[in-house]
Amino acid sequence: MSEKVMGFIKENSMFHKGEKVIVAVSGGPDSICLLYILNDLKAELGIILLGAHVNHCLRGDESDKDEEYAKKTCEILGIDFYSKKVDIHKISEEKGMSCEMAGREVRYEFFDDLKTKLKADKIALAHNANDQAETILMRIMRGTGIDGMVGIRPVRDGMYVRPILHLSRKEIEEYCQVNNINPRIDKSNLENIYGRNKVRLDLIPYIEKNFNKDIIKTLNRLSDIVKKDNDYLETVANEEYKKYCDIGERRVTLDKKAFLEHEAIISRIIRYALLEVNNNLYNFEKVHVYSIIELQKHETGKTVMLPQNIVVENCYGSIHIYINVKATEVNDNEYFLNINENNVIYPLNKIVKLKIEPKGKFVEVKGNDCIKYFDYDKTLEPITIRHRKEGDRFTPLGMKGSKKLKDLFMDLKIPKSKRNEIPLICFGDDIGWVVGYRVSEKFKVSKDTQNILQIRIESEE
Repeated sequence: MSEKVMGFIKENSMFHKGEKVIVAVSGGPDSICLLYILNDLKAELGIILLGAHVNHCLRGDESDKDEEYAKKTCEILGIDFYSKKVDIHKISEEKGMSCEMAGREVRYEFFDDLKTKLKADKIALAHNANDQAETILMRIMRGTGIDGMVGIRPVRDGMYVRPILHLSRKEIEEYCQVNNINPRIDKSNLENIYGRNKVRLDLIPYIEKNFNKDIIKTLNRLSDIVKKDNDYLETVANEEYKKYCDIGERRVTLDKKAFLEHEAIISRIIRYALLEVNNNLYNFEKVHVYSIIELQKHETGKTVMLPQNIVVENCYGSIHIYINVKATEVNDNEYFLNINENNVIYPLNKIVKLKIEPKGKFVEVKGNDCIKYFDYDKTLEPITIRHRKEGDRFTPLGMKGSKKLKDLFMDLKIPKSKRNEIPLICFGDDIGWVVGYRVSEKFKVSKDTQNILQIRIESEE
C-alpha cells in the first residue's frame, strides 16, 4: 500500500525534501490511514510531519474522544499534535450556513493559521477514491461543466495535497485491519441525512448492484481523462486572460475582443477575473458567468450585480469587474494647494507638488502623465484639488468652447465607476487639469508665457 501511495505522490510532485507537512487527522479510517502511511514514508520523502485536529463539538463526548484518539495516535508515532475546539452549531447559526460548510470553513482556517505559525509547507488531506466518485456524481446532478467533473484535485494551490486520493475506502479499511489499527467511526456517516451520505449509502450501492460494479473506478478514470482536456483549456484561457485583461486594485477590465473567443475560453477568462477581484469563487455559478457574457452584448452603461458585492459594468463593449465600495462615492471636499510645497492630501492618497519657473530656465519632462505645465500668470487663486461636482464644465486643450465634464468622460469612455475617483486641479472656479486625461485650453503654455507652473501628482506611499 505504501508503495502505491509513494507512486501517486511522485506522479503529482506533492512533496520536496525538508518540507513540513501538516496532516489533517480527524481520527477516522481515512485520516489515520494517511497518517500511518506518511509516517512510513517520511524518511524516504525527507519530510517532517505535524498532526492537526478540529473538534467540531457536534457529537458531545464522542467528539472529545475523537480528539483524544487523534492526539494519542500522534504521540505513539512521535508526531507533534495541534488541536482546536469549536462549536460548529453556533457558528453555522451565526453565519447562516450549514454545519458542513461551517465545519469546512473552520478547518481550513485552522490549517492555514497553523501553516503560517509553524512555517509549514503543505497540508495533507485524506480524501479518497470514493470521495472523488461521490463528488463527481453530486456535481453531475447539479449540472456541472468539464471543470467540475475533474472533481477533487491531487494538489490544489500548491499547498493542499491528497496522497491517498487514488485509494478506495475498501482498501483503506483493509489497511487498517491488516495493521491492527482501530480508528474512530463517526456514526453520522452511516445515516443518510445529508446529501453526500445519500449518494454514498444509497445511490452508489444501487449503481454498483444494477449498472456497474466498478463505478468508483470508472468515475475516477473519468476524472483523470477530463482533467487532461481541462488542463489544456485552462492553459489556453490563461494566456488569453493575460492578453485581454487589464488588472488593477480589486478591479479587472476585459477587452471586448476577448468575447470573440470560444465560449469555453471566455467563460474561463471571466472566472479568472472574478477570482482576481474577489480572491475566491464561492457562490459564483455558471449563471453568473453567462450573465456577464450576455451583458457584453448590450449597450454601454449597463451593469449587473453579482454575489459578494461584485459589480460588472459594460463600458463601450469592454467589461469592468470590481468591488462596490463606498470609496467610489463623491468626495465633496476641496483641498487648497500651496506653491513650492509638498501638499500631502491624505483623504485622496496624493502628494501634489507645485513649482514656478521662468520660461528661460524651464526644462520640460516629457512622457509623464503625472506632470503637467500651465501659464502661471493666467491662473487664479486659490489653486485646489477636488473631485467632480454636478454642473462642472471644462475647456479641453485645442477647443474654443467649454463642454460638460460628464460629456468629456463619456467621450473618453471612462467607466461610470471611475469618474468619481478622478482628481481635478482647479484655478479659482475653472478646471485646469483632469488628472490623467486632459489639460485646459485656458491655461496652456504659449509663446507669450513668462512663468510656468509645474504640477506633479504622486500617490502617497
